[in-house]
Amino acid sequence: MRWDNLSAPPDEGTPGGAAPATPPLPLALPGAVARTFDTPGFAGMTFYEVQAKSIINRVPGVSRVPFEWTINPYRGCSHACKYCFARNSHTYLDLDAGADFDRKVIVKVNAGVLVRRELAAPRWRGAHIAMGTNVDCYQRAEGRYRLMPPIIEALRDFANPFSILTKGTLLLRDLPLLRQAAEVARVGLSYSIGFVDEALWRAVEPGTPSPRRRLDAVRQLTDAGFQVGVLMAPILPGLSDDDESIEATVAAIAAAGATSVTPLALHLRPGAREWYAHWLARDFPHLVPRYQQLYRSGAYAPQAYQRELTARVRIAARRHGLHRGERGDNRSLPEPPPAPAEQLTLL
Repeated sequence: MRWDNLSAPPDEGTPGGAAPATPPLPLALPGAVARTFDTPGFAGMTFYEVQAKSIINRVPGVSRVPFEWTINPYRGCSHACKYCFARNSHTYLDLDAGADFDRKVIVKVNAGVLVRRELAAPRWRGAHIAMGTNVDCYQRAEGRYRLMPPIIEALRDFANPFSILTKGTLLLRDLPLLRQAAEVARVGLSYSIGFVDEALWRAVEPGTPSPRRRLDAVRQLTDAGFQVGVLMAPILPGLSDDDESIEATVAAIAAAGATSVTPLALHLRPGAREWYAHWLARDFPHLVPRYQQLYRSGAYAPQAYQRELTARVRIAARRHGLHRGERGDNRSLPEPPPAPAEQLTLL
């Protein structure tokens, strides 16, 4: 089991405004400290505080991503994005990939201490570390647990290069630390903004800051001297892949001062596939046949669709003075692999 490196922290009392949740705990986390908080932003949520034994993780060799090492201080995400590819990872905890993923968040409370310890290990060679690659490290819980400042401080003190991809405007809280780190190491900052339509945002990304707030964060980071890339992802078939949506989104990204835009079509891995399909059938039933056609062979839309979509974003980007993102700190992703041959059922 992937979570056998976790154990419960000692119970040092209940933080202000918190009340321990009632068991049962997930089977995979028998000794975790469960907490709920009496604030509207955390209504209906449970946080499982654990002590991790390791925190810098190697990406599996089969993954086609431009980084080898990651740090993920949280599992589960209150952003509640209907399409989140990381949903299935919650099933490793005997939790479900739907509502549990949105409402039951694992918190590695010793993340900062572990990062510093692992960066100091003789075997560590200072490789680039990517954050925000599984769930968002600046989701709402970070405002209470504050795991990222000690992580960034450790990376700064060891002059270790890193990048952050986020939808969270809470990143701005750590701007002074990010500037300090950028003085001694390469720091890449990227935002995920797939579309700017407010109604669609409320429907499909209900726990995230609005696209406009994310764009404001891009502008503030740019004004602070960072080159900020935008991952225009996911682009949703039938919902945000029309010319009007692409034009509006690219124009807004350019106006915010981003240095690059990298488009990525929606992909639907197991876990996310079923949750997204349920939402689509309920809210946009007329699109179900199109999705059944596009994703009939697997998690990825056909290569022809992806190429056509990428070409239209590139044309809009050139029109607005943006170049295509290159691999590097700004978390530009490679082309997704071809769809697998096996048949999967969308609905």
